[in-house]
Amino acid sequence: MAVAWIGNRETLVERAAAHAAALLGSSRCPVFSLDTDIHGTRAAIALAERVGAAYDHVDGAVVSRETALFTDKGAMTVAPGETRRRADVVVIVGELPQIHHEFVGELSATVPDLSAPDLSAKNQREIFLVGSNGTSAPPLSNGRTATLLSCGEASLGATLAALRAQWKGRQTSQPVSNFDDFTKALEAAHFPVFLFSGDATEGLALEMLQGLITDLNRKSRASGLHLPASENGWGSALASTWMTGFPLRTGFARGFPEFDPWRYDVARMIAAGEADLHLRISSSIVQPQKKQTRKNRMALIALAKTQEPIAGAAVTIAIGEAGVDHEAVVYSGRTGSLRSIDARAASELPSAATVIRLVASHVSAEAALPC
Repeated sequence: MAVAWIGNRETLVERAAAHAAALLGSSRCPVFSLDTDIHGTRAAIALAERVGAAYDHVDGAVVSRETALFTDKGAMTVAPGETRRRADVVVIVGELPQIHHEFVGELSATVPDLSAPDLSAKNQREIFLVGSNGTSAPPLSNGRTATLLSCGEASLGATLAALRAQWKGRQTSQPVSNFDDFTKALEAAHFPVFLFSGDATEGLALEMLQGLITDLNRKSRASGLHLPASENGWGSALASTWMTGFPLRTGFARGFPEFDPWRYDVARMIAAGEADLHLRISSSIVQPQKKQTRKNRMALIALAKTQEPIAGAAVTIAIGEAGVDHEAVVYSGRTGSLRSIDARAASELPSAATVIRLVASHVSAEAALPC
């Protein structure tokens, strides 16, 4: 089975890696898009430092929105384990990604027992959902439904603002539905927790949520649980932070790490024609690039789980999927930390980290940095 291509021609992985290294060495403004495990992220950042590249997540806008909450505003958060153990009121803020639905279902099924010894003596947690009339909650246990806190068709940010204002005793143009039930639940609660993600939640809404949590903590105790839209993305953000001091959207254009969430937005850089080479690392198939114009013409190096060359790519190298083709270390939203996972269907496909290190071995140590 072919695993590497230069253009549309099959080749050895070693030759494809050498050609990719040559492209990186001659690039004036390379950019990396990541969707990989912790080892793949570490290898990619090390390579980015060698060639002066900027790097971001494949879905950079969502991860950047979540990152900005912590870097710009700050947040009061709690671990998933403590939520499972202590939270007697759970408030779902907006729609959560599918990967977290099972966890929410488990929360709705938990009763005071050995798995949740710090819950109050009530029979079950109370579940609320903040959103518009069309917002759907993850499936709950035993056919339960979440109590909707809504201002009709108002946005999530507007609903959170109204909720915060009503809690402070101020008037709002439109009251929040079921607010009295929410108030009674909070007054009786020992530890309410708000579940949130950056997937369907705008940045201002995340800030408003943290303001509401701050208000609640003036008289009692409450916290938030961050459930990342992309576990790979959040793992990469953490790995980038411990390696460089900065999260994703960091670049090495001047030979040292610089964090700038606008300047190093890789999608923006590509659209603006600022990048001349794009290295995309993802186990998913890379979508063919749009027809290139003189403004956005650039080379593409694709590391993906594929059996054929990626359309438009100068170099394609097949890689395995973390936790499927090979063992890996990934971020887990269920534990709020890193965990190791075994290969479910081990194959001979190399990991992203292995291929990136092979490419890096062909990059000259004296390679000139981009301008």
